[in-house]
Amino acid sequence: MDVKVEFHVRFLFVLLLSLSLRHAVRAETMNSTRNIRDGEVIVSDDGSFKLGFFSPRNSTYRYFGIWFGDVEEQTAVWVANREDPVKYFSGIFRIWEDGNLVVLDGNSNIHWSSNATFTTNTSVFELLKTGNLVLRNGSESDSDDNILWQSFDHPTDNFLADMKFGLNLMTGENQLLTDWRSDNNPAPGKFSLGFDPSGIAQIIIWNRSTTYWRSGIWNGQTFSGVPEMTSFHLYNFNIIKDNDNGKLYSTYSSVNVSAPSRFVLSSSGKLERSYWRNETNSWDIVWSQPNNECQLYGKCGPNGSCNWKKSPDICSCLKGFEPNSAEEWKLGNWSGGCVRKRALECEDGSTTDGFLKLSNVKLPDRSILEVAQETNECEDMCRKNCSCIAFAYERGLGCLTWRDSLQDIQIFDEGGQDLYLRLSKSDLKGTKKGHKHGDLQLPQWETPMNSNRHLLDKFDDALVSPKNPGKGPDLPIFALGVVRTATDDFSFANKLGEGGFGPVYKGKLPSGQEIAVKRLSKGSGQGLQEFENEVILIAKLQHRNLVRLLGCCIQGDEKLLLYEYMPNKSLDSFLFDSTKGEKLDWKNRFDIIEGIARGLLYLHRDSRLRIIHRDLKASNILLDAEMNPKISDFGMARIFGGKENQENTRRVVGTYGYMSPEYAMEGFFSVKSDVFSFGVLLLEIVSGKRNAGFCLLDQNVNLLGHAWELWKEDRMLELLDKPLQSSHVENEVHRCIQVGLLCVQDNAADRPTMDSVVFMLGNESAVIPSPQKPTFSLTRTPRESDVCGSSSGHCSANGASANVLPLGFSKSSDQYTTIVEF
Repeated sequence: MDVKVEFHVRFLFVLLLSLSLRHAVRAETMNSTRNIRDGEVIVSDDGSFKLGFFSPRNSTYRYFGIWFGDVEEQTAVWVANREDPVKYFSGIFRIWEDGNLVVLDGNSNIHWSSNATFTTNTSVFELLKTGNLVLRNGSESDSDDNILWQSFDHPTDNFLADMKFGLNLMTGENQLLTDWRSDNNPAPGKFSLGFDPSGIAQIIIWNRSTTYWRSGIWNGQTFSGVPEMTSFHLYNFNIIKDNDNGKLYSTYSSVNVSAPSRFVLSSSGKLERSYWRNETNSWDIVWSQPNNECQLYGKCGPNGSCNWKKSPDICSCLKGFEPNSAEEWKLGNWSGGCVRKRALECEDGSTTDGFLKLSNVKLPDRSILEVAQETNECEDMCRKNCSCIAFAYERGLGCLTWRDSLQDIQIFDEGGQDLYLRLSKSDLKGTKKGHKHGDLQLPQWETPMNSNRHLLDKFDDALVSPKNPGKGPDLPIFALGVVRTATDDFSFANKLGEGGFGPVYKGKLPSGQEIAVKRLSKGSGQGLQEFENEVILIAKLQHRNLVRLLGCCIQGDEKLLLYEYMPNKSLDSFLFDSTKGEKLDWKNRFDIIEGIARGLLYLHRDSRLRIIHRDLKASNILLDAEMNPKISDFGMARIFGGKENQENTRRVVGTYGYMSPEYAMEGFFSVKSDVFSFGVLLLEIVSGKRNAGFCLLDQNVNLLGHAWELWKEDRMLELLDKPLQSSHVENEVHRCIQVGLLCVQDNAADRPTMDSVVFMLGNESAVIPSPQKPTFSLTRTPRESDVCGSSSGHCSANGASANVLPLGFSKSSDQYTTIVEF
């Protein structure tokens, strides 16, 4: 395999400044005659990984390692001399006289060696495109059978795609991930991760020698302690028991080689899955464990169970048990766990004991595997053994039994497995099999992931999915635990608002990125349709004037959308608030108008899909930190085919004041329907007044009618919002109002397309046609509830146009989305 070599020449300025100059040459597989000196970088055949000397942030020490080649932020995935760094830039990497790989300093002192058991004087090494550094016998083939040593067998803190990470069942040798001591020190820290040394298929994180977290047993699809950690979420993650070689190992493959991904054991003791997002030049952490107290090993002690939703009293004793120390339990110290209230009858030679089924459970630690073909056989086996206090049956795994105390049980809303707890006849009285768990009411296992399978299949082309090999992760799936942690369990303090879809919460991902989370209201039929639309549409759209959907979560009853957080919220919060309107000067407003127009043009013409938004309004325009506009809320959007121009629907959904006449009256919608809504929005931005609810004391006209009258009488500047009097550019104001009136003409054919709108707005020399009178929108029919302010010049917006009788409303901010059926 060919590799590339890049030469780095670095000049170090007293620990404060380092500059690098690079050039690259091609090289064949490296042999014992070739030294790699500090400053040279080996690049894998496809550029995915690089190999060379580096210094972590804020460190002057030099380490030899591997990092991602196509990631802007240097991210080391393997380090050779992590415990013995080289000083200055004197490091050398080469094949030593005994055939091993070594890291030397300028005095030929060895700082690290591969210490391979078998080496030859013809050894060669190469960096594979998987990120694996391999040492081979150069006189033989380059097959895997010829590998003398490889870095994948000696990981540091990263678990990469295609790596086989596991336990040798015959020798007991356990491959371990070990965290970095700190961000600038790759020496092993206090956390390590590996398989359960007993040979059970579960992953454990140790804090030094103490168990810190465990995954629960692997059942072929998921771990019992991590119900969201399915193969769908984890890029074909799997655990394999190789009986021929006596090995138990885990592996996964990335469905998208263009988006680097990894598992990493962080210095805080968390196992995190992340992938590189080019748009933000950062690692997005989409899953992590542990992320709450219930996931810490043995939080509630022996025979106790932990339920994070019961916070702060997260621990309970199992049915038939009571706290070992009532005083400690009341103080919140649950480590002492629980003891039985009554002895089992089996101990007296009776067979009246029974079993209580507990659903959605992380199975306890220290199980014994028995051979059984079904649940009943497993139960009989446990019943005949008085020392058996609980059992669980897993198809394909067998019968699991427990003999001592039950340690590290967690309760989930969904997922997990069924545990059958042995109780005396008296303790079983009054319980309902499969429902009660101490004082906790447990939901039955109804395979929620299966109930969502139909929904997930709809999104198959948009989501990270094993069904799409080679396809990029347009929209990653986030684990529910990550979202709960990010939003502080959807706390009221983080609630940003609520629309027809459901509530919206502010949150922060483990990576530090701020997000806005839309949570589908349970039982909202309209919200479910909006959810499907957003996932299918926005995942495929990339434009600076469209809000970016970061991912979604589909787990049980929860359906969540994760967006980039917009610190300045929505446009209407500025436009229609007299205290904030002054913050939007004319330049800001004109830039916003142009940005919305470009975003709409992208939807109509330039995106991979031809999309009609159908609910363009001020509250659906979000503003980032620099006040750049982002079109949001694609819940009502529709996709058009390449030759389709319009469509008819009997169910009209939209917001009064923004709906075009042909859509509101007849159900016809097209790109020109969006153009009409844009025209209304443009005039609202110029005037600072809502179209819906606008009125004048002496005229029965709405905002569009008022703008028409002023344009006809050449008094357009009178439409201008008061805060703009000192900052406006007169010819731009004229151009905007005229373009706005062109967009709100009654006949869809008379309205311009968005490419014409963008051209007219951006070119002073553009010839702009004269608009027709917008008769449909000229007058309004005030209701008794409308209050026309004597000084404000506009009314309350709690009424709807009398032209169409609505079936219902869906409130979004202070706007009402209307649903009409003909």
